[in-house]
Amino acid sequence: MKKSIRDFDLNNKRVLIRCDFNVPMKEGKITDDNRIVTSIPTIKYALDNNAKVILFSHLGRVKEEADLIKNNLQPVAVRLSELLGKEVKFIDKTRGEELEKAVREMNPGDVVLVQNTRYEDLDGKKESGNDPELAKYWASLGEIFINDAFGTLHRAHASNVGLASLLPTGVGFLVEKELTELAKLDNPERPFTLILGGSKVSDKIGVIENLVTKADHILIGGGMAFTFLKAKGINTGKSVLDEESLEFAKKMVETYPEKIILPVDVNAFKEFNNDAENHYVDVASLQDDEMGLDIGPKTVELFASIINSSKTIFWNGPLGVYEFSKCTEGTKKVLEVLVSSRATVILGGGDIVAASGQLGYKDKVTHASTGGGATLEYMEGKVLPGIACIPEK
Repeated sequence: MKKSIRDFDLNNKRVLIRCDFNVPMKEGKITDDNRIVTSIPTIKYALDNNAKVILFSHLGRVKEEADLIKNNLQPVAVRLSELLGKEVKFIDKTRGEELEKAVREMNPGDVVLVQNTRYEDLDGKKESGNDPELAKYWASLGEIFINDAFGTLHRAHASNVGLASLLPTGVGFLVEKELTELAKLDNPERPFTLILGGSKVSDKIGVIENLVTKADHILIGGGMAFTFLKAKGINTGKSVLDEESLEFAKKMVETYPEKIILPVDVNAFKEFNNDAENHYVDVASLQDDEMGLDIGPKTVELFASIINSSKTIFWNGPLGVYEFSKCTEGTKKVLEVLVSSRATVILGGGDIVAASGQLGYKDKVTHASTGGGATLEYMEGKVLPGIACIPEK
């Protein structure tokens, strides 16, 4: 068990908390505040224990000057103030006298939010390259470091690994919960079923390789299913294809023919357009000028029969182009089956969590992970640098 925020005396201490405020934004407005909301318990705990709270987060990628405007954390400070019911002092700098003065003048119960840590990437990738001088500077602002940004645990940045190497450190409640829930997959109750969607097989190769011998079934939908269907010699028409992963897919379907379950029908379109004509068709009958953009009802039935006999389920990636109203049905129907099952259900971050939220099922599963890449790398069995640097209790 990793050290957590509970293991420290926070009274009158300057506590640096690395959050994940990498929220979707449109025209300077937050479109989904879930990542801010999930950070609140850790921040409130620090405030309730009389700490001076200094928050760090990245937002998007910063490669050019224009990104500084687009990825400004100021709207996050506003929303965070509303959620906490108190002022969050926003410092529009990542270092310098203004930041140092704000920290010096803090009283217990005060909150400061530092500008986007990736502003430091504009000049030599100091944040994402874990620049030791930058980490040392940020560490000088605090006395304790708490990492509560699960979504960045697979990255070795100055604001997580760098700070953890310089200050007494532990995890926050969000990271603690993620690790506890994902640990259920280390020795899952069987039958254990993996559901994989999304478009690219290459993104999931590590997960499949790590879990193919552990899982009882791997249900494959989304765009990536067509690479596996093609590997079996089935015509996939104009459907998305991950050519570079064809050999891998061929090896998997030949080695584990009973374990890897593919769609038997799809929602077919002639154009990648929600307004185009569509119809359900068996995969063997897909025409050269058609593309599959969602799984069909027969596939939902097939997947449901396996889900209903499963005890543990991990799902990453939607089963269709859920952004299209005509292509939400497959993902929605499978979610319905999942939430009515008695299985432990963990949604593996990224688009499937967004889809489940949009469709109204996110809060009905056992756990919806806040990580995308971090969750996948955990499932691949990789060591996450952001957690490896946190000491055990």
